[in-house]
Amino acid sequence: MRIPFFSMFTRSPFDDLQKHAEKVKECAWAFQQAAECYAAVNCEIFEDHRQQVIRLEHEADDIKRGIRNHMPKNVMLPVEKFQFFRYLREQDSVVDSVQESLNWLSYRPDSGIPDALERDFFLLVDAVVDPIEELSRMVEEARLYLKSFSDKQREKVKAIIKNIRQMEHDADQMERAFFRKVMEMESDPITVIHMIKLAEIVGSIADHAENAGDMMRAMIAR
Repeated sequence: MRIPFFSMFTRSPFDDLQKHAEKVKECAWAFQQAAECYAAVNCEIFEDHRQQVIRLEHEADDIKRGIRNHMPKNVMLPVEKFQFFRYLREQDSVVDSVQESLNWLSYRPDSGIPDALERDFFLLVDAVVDPIEELSRMVEEARLYLKSFSDKQREKVKAIIKNIRQMEHDADQMERAFFRKVMEMESDPITVIHMIKLAEIVGSIADHAENAGDMMRAMIAR
């Protein structure tokens, strides 16, 4: 018989996992603002946005370390402990990729996004932010499922996971479209390399969100 998750702790690790997911979502919003600012070229607060993401990443790391350090070693969980920590790693990797994207942009602070790529760049950014916002909702619904083990609640979690997978697929399509535009663009080699690498890093944000969804699917599997 599965043991109700919250009966094992004064405070459930899923409470802090939810906090971590909310911090990841905050990073996504800051990332959008930073991307819009960078594309504007003359925006003077790109570095402020980047520093905000760095601060949020540090706060997410603090939550992650708190979860790892305070997980009882011998406690029985209704999920596999290694799956729980793999989920946490993937959710945290979303923030790492967001920060890496802005760091990569910061290497050419005055370049902006070429006009021919701007629309596709914004489509890609929006496409990777969508699944990040779903992570928080997925964790919340999973918390409710692990309280009740209700079939109806489990289906809610599975529906969100399916949605995240579709969003990752859409983001992958946007990444490929961006690649094609870069290769068609007549520009200097440095700009081409910078844009290709940028698309790869931004695309990895959605990849990690999908991986987190897959780990959640494994945790709620019967």
